[in-house]
Amino acid sequence: MLMRLDPAWLMLAISLVAIICFFFGALMDAIMKEDGFGPIGNTLVLLAGFFAGILLVNYNGIALTSLTTATATGLGGSFVSLALLALVKAGLARL
Repeated sequence: MLMRLDPAWLMLAISLVAIICFFFGALMDAIMKEDGFGPIGNTLVLLAGFFAGILLVNYNGIALTSLTTATATGLGGSFVSLALLALVKAGLARL
């Protein structure tokens, strides 16, 4: 899905997702406090997880034909990546 986008649409998609991820990153920073990565760090983790989730699903042969399923997949990937990295950070802090 992402590989077939025109470069202008891809830049628009990345920009829009980055803006939305910044709001979620700031929100998650207020919730997680020192367990998170800061607003910018949370944004980068959420942004990378969003596109990694979509690319991972596409790599496994699942076609995301509607925007709704692509968005749900991306949001799932972003929050799973944030949760996993926060879990790793908490685990390393205990050592």
